[in-house]
Amino acid sequence: MGNSIAVLIPCYNEAVTIAKVVDDFKRELPEAVIYVYDNNSKDETAKIAAEHGAIVRHEPRQGKGNVVRSMFRDIDADYFIMVDGDDTYPAEAARELLAPLQAGEADMTVGDRLSNGSYGEENDRAFHGFGNNLVRWLIKAIYGFAFDDVMTGYRAFNRVFVKTMPVLSEGFQIETELSIHAVDKRWRIVDVPIEYRDRPEGSESKLSTFGDGAKVLKAIASLFKEYKPLAFFAWISLILIALGLIVGIPVITAFLATGVVLRVPSTILAVGLVFCGCLAFTAGLVLDSVAKASRKQWEIEVYRFMAEDAK
Repeated sequence: MGNSIAVLIPCYNEAVTIAKVVDDFKRELPEAVIYVYDNNSKDETAKIAAEHGAIVRHEPRQGKGNVVRSMFRDIDADYFIMVDGDDTYPAEAARELLAPLQAGEADMTVGDRLSNGSYGEENDRAFHGFGNNLVRWLIKAIYGFAFDDVMTGYRAFNRVFVKTMPVLSEGFQIETELSIHAVDKRWRIVDVPIEYRDRPEGSESKLSTFGDGAKVLKAIASLFKEYKPLAFFAWISLILIALGLIVGIPVITAFLATGVVLRVPSTILAVGLVFCGCLAFTAGLVLDSVAKASRKQWEIEVYRFMAEDAK
């Protein structure tokens, strides 16, 4: 593997900060090529980035996930650093993020804002910390891997990770998708503590705490269904059967006492709930076989890509 580095900066209305971000990464990684992907900005983001030496490209489909999809498809390098254009992440940490990748110890490194407390000190937006902790807990509960920081926008990847990553998200769910994909596919992950700083005056966040938070939770549920269908449908099955038993036990009790089915509607509901629960579990078994076959095919594709990349 070579040592070419691409710095990927998705941007939407970051005219206040983009010049500093580009300059900082040019100073810290003079050998890297810096790409700014402008996502329909209404200000001078693209013009300023180009004036400061970045290669500027445009993504007309709105949403960070759409931008990341285009970046991963378009750009070729041995190592990739993805960072927001809002000047909240220090370029000085770039080489620390790259080091585990270049040493062959990681496939993705994560700029961890939480471990050293800098995010809590700098960020004053309500519920952001709670949302991050909730997503971390859900990923830990579902996948058994404890990220120090799931929602960070500062990450680095090797080429194989990027070129085999199927980006499905359209918006800010992309960080969650990257994290879950890395855990589910057993990529090597290293958390790198960084110093976070809040946006400078005049720069505004585009993140909607509740709107985008709901989309993130929806993405977790969707990816849970896709990656672990047996567990997903087993929980649904358990809930349906439990509800069926709650409705049906009084019916059974009355029948044992009188020998007559006294609550026909309750009987039909109970049977229907239990039947749907069994059907959900069966669907989980079938989809689990499909998911395992898909995982095997994906592994083979990764091996093929690595073999071709080594030539």
